[in-house]
Amino acid sequence: MDQRIATDLPEDAPPGFTAYEAIRHRLPASSRRGACRRAEHLGDIADQYDTILVDAYGVLNRGMEPIAGVPERIQTLQANGKRVMVVSNAAGFAHRTLMERYGRLGYAFDADDIITSRKTLVRQLEQEGPRHWGMIAGRHFGPDEFPPLDYRMLADDIGDYDAAEGFLLVGASEWTPARQALLIESLKRQPRPLFVANPDLLAPQEGGYSTEPGTYAHEIQDETGVEPVFYGKPYNNIFALTMERLQRETDVDPGRVLMVGDTLHTDILGGQTAGLHTALVTQTGVLADMDIDAAIHASGIAPDWILDQA
Repeated sequence: MDQRIATDLPEDAPPGFTAYEAIRHRLPASSRRGACRRAEHLGDIADQYDTILVDAYGVLNRGMEPIAGVPERIQTLQANGKRVMVVSNAAGFAHRTLMERYGRLGYAFDADDIITSRKTLVRQLEQEGPRHWGMIAGRHFGPDEFPPLDYRMLADDIGDYDAAEGFLLVGASEWTPARQALLIESLKRQPRPLFVANPDLLAPQEGGYSTEPGTYAHEIQDETGVEPVFYGKPYNNIFALTMERLQRETDVDPGRVLMVGDTLHTDILGGQTAGLHTALVTQTGVLADMDIDAAIHASGIAPDWILDQA
């Protein structure tokens, strides 16, 4: 482990921040340092941007409730001609499910305005040759958007693991330590590709944190040497897909595109790596209880803007 992690982490660092710092050497390098200018919310800085990319949890909503005032602010931005798009590592749910969810929360996004790590993986699978996949996902997964695939959902039969020619880690809601051990055992015997549709390590839940696909993927790499291929923030593939969708309609100046999120290691780092401006939301997301200046110093990831909320 990087010795900086043991000595320089702020005392109030939440588990998610600590976990990301532990695998910081595997994340993209920070391409530049933002000015960390401060504003209250997006309405104060929106005139500097044509397109605003937003994360979901901690920016638009917490759980099944919208963050107060944000749906109205997003509606105002859209009414003023701003393109607002969701860029999310939500891989475990079909696109139609997310559309319905955002609608219930009070947001109105066009179908093309929601870009997920799931869609980013699908783009890659459309270019892959035939292969029998071992699929790791929850029951709510649904094959929507995916091209026709030869796959089996993995559970407790080691034969299913050994028969797979590659693995798709899409969701971890029903993944268990016992199943993780089976996958590691199988990969040790025969290394095969592992595609991960959600690089997140942890997700805040009532009463604690859920373990997300990224955590399992990094453990697999540690135990087997198989290097996962990640789809989603902070990796550039999801931003390349987003910019491709934008470029279909008009010429887009990356300097007029803003990525807004509540995490330094996924939203801000990913936006910077893609050459975009970034804004960190501090009072409604995963860093709400942390000294933000200390978090920026410890991580070396500095956004262009620091906002109270979106």
